[in-house]
Amino acid sequence: MKPPVFAYERPSSLTEALVLLAEQPGARLIAGGQSLGPMLNLRLVAPSLLIDISRLAELAQAGTEADAIVIGAGMRHAEFEDGKVPSPLAGLFERVALGIAYRAVRNRGTIGGSLAHADPAADWPGIMVALGAELKIRSRRGVRSIKAAKLATAPLETSLEADELIENIRVPRYSGDARKGHYKISPKPGDFAEAMAIIVHDPARTLARAVVSGARQLPKILAETSRIVSEGRGGSALENAIDADLAGHTLSSYERRLRKACVLRAASEVLG
Repeated sequence: MKPPVFAYERPSSLTEALVLLAEQPGARLIAGGQSLGPMLNLRLVAPSLLIDISRLAELAQAGTEADAIVIGAGMRHAEFEDGKVPSPLAGLFERVALGIAYRAVRNRGTIGGSLAHADPAADWPGIMVALGAELKIRSRRGVRSIKAAKLATAPLETSLEADELIENIRVPRYSGDARKGHYKISPKPGDFAEAMAIIVHDPARTLARAVVSGARQLPKILAETSRIVSEGRGGSALENAIDADLAGHTLSSYERRLRKACVLRAASEVLG
């Protein structure tokens, strides 16, 4: 298949990109193109204009503040893998990025593109929900912030307006005593997740957050599981909490078992 006919622009600044996005109905942004490219070729989308933001310096920076790590939406998966993006929990970003597809994809795909695409089987959406990340959304009209947990409204759908883009992701910093657990089940290494769990526990901040995601299911915070982890409890108490949290999810018995296995593996890393 060949993509439909479209116009193409490569703005030299974020301001120019936002003007194009606001003034051209039907425009779409492209950075790495690892999701949009196949969708164009399959004619699942037919934009009137592609706005290439892959070389915008404003989106390709990452740094630290007193209480947060700020990650430009244009940062590539490979930059996380190579440790060029500070991780709020030692080794977490490197580990997650290494499990995304293969190196050629990681060299091009961006974290902002992954979040905006909102594929429930992707890695970054669930990770950012578990970390309590906040997204800075910019348009020609102004700036707003939104929690990562509120971005996706359905698989492949978000609360972003047509003239908005993700500028950066702000991830809270965690104490030196914080622990994390992450486990992903996929058909083979690098594939999208059939199921994935991420658990973050920081006693110094009295914070525990367990999140599960996977094929067909947006990232979900498991409230009872989070509470049990915060109390340092495993065994039957943890299993019962996971069962209770997953009971309300629209999942097949197989999907539920996969997710429970992921949460138990992730929790074993946190609880030791």
